[in-house]
Amino acid sequence: MTRADLDPGGGWRSRVAWSVTALWAGWAAGRTLGLDGLALFEPVAVPLISLTPYMAAAALVPLLAAALLRRWYAALAAAVAALVLAAAVLPRATADAASGADGPKLRVLTSNVFFGRAPMAELVRIVERERVDVLSVQEFTPDARSGLEEQGLRTQLPYEVVDPRWGAGGSALYSRYPLTALPALPGTVMAHPRAALELDGRRVEMTAVHPLPPLPGDGLEDWKHSLSTLPSAGSGDDRTVRVLAGDFNATLDHARFRGLLDRGYTDAADRRGEGLTSTWGFSDFPRLTLDHILVPRSVAVRSYEVLRLSGSDHRPVLAELQFP
Repeated sequence: MTRADLDPGGGWRSRVAWSVTALWAGWAAGRTLGLDGLALFEPVAVPLISLTPYMAAAALVPLLAAALLRRWYAALAAAVAALVLAAAVLPRATADAASGADGPKLRVLTSNVFFGRAPMAELVRIVERERVDVLSVQEFTPDARSGLEEQGLRTQLPYEVVDPRWGAGGSALYSRYPLTALPALPGTVMAHPRAALELDGRRVEMTAVHPLPPLPGDGLEDWKHSLSTLPSAGSGDDRTVRVLAGDFNATLDHARFRGLLDRGYTDAADRRGEGLTSTWGFSDFPRLTLDHILVPRSVAVRSYEVLRLSGSDHRPVLAELQFP
């Protein structure tokens, strides 16, 4: 008697179970090893890896399939893949322990205004209602600049370092405190204005972030260059604090974005257990977390909220920071 006699038709069950399991197992391995950060894989892997939370949510599919097909080794492999994906994604829904920082506070808002088409009056109302101290704006056009001024933004945030451009390329920083312009990021396609302000004896350096989307070709190259050129958080030994705020076109699953975090930053949403709250998407799928406020690890994130702005495909992100 052969194995086929004991299990007639078993071959197709094995093929189905292992084919489904291989997709999730390969995804888990790629996410863990950061394969999207390697040149060989990045044209395909960089856009796809942002869907990791969806893959984690569906990780029981291969496990159930293998169990129903009674392919126990495949079921074991699927269970391991599910655990790996859960370990990568679930911590974002858990807040970190509160920091002991007891210095001055700064309320930072970042908003992509969709080619300048979002209603500027609504954005100004958000700034006033939320008592925003620093505003980072992306896809900032000359019309958006005029609209913000007409709606009275300068009465709330009178200081600016701006680079308006037609299309999606412009960005801006507005502040309640005087700003000193810093050199913008070199060699980027999109504007990344930078500025410094003084807050209770501390120097805060702000960068408005907006690289091109990481699509194969020029977009991917600019995205990589922009993320690598952003300033590091610093040693934390001086009185300078660096904050990055904007549309990074990146998620916590991108290896290059995690590499930026490894340079001394933490993500404000992740710190508050809101790392799975989406910030981009007109439709229900996919909805991704592309907008971030990054701060040094010594800075406390006292609050974090994803707001709404009609007319934009992005949702504004607000964080209250407290410095050591």
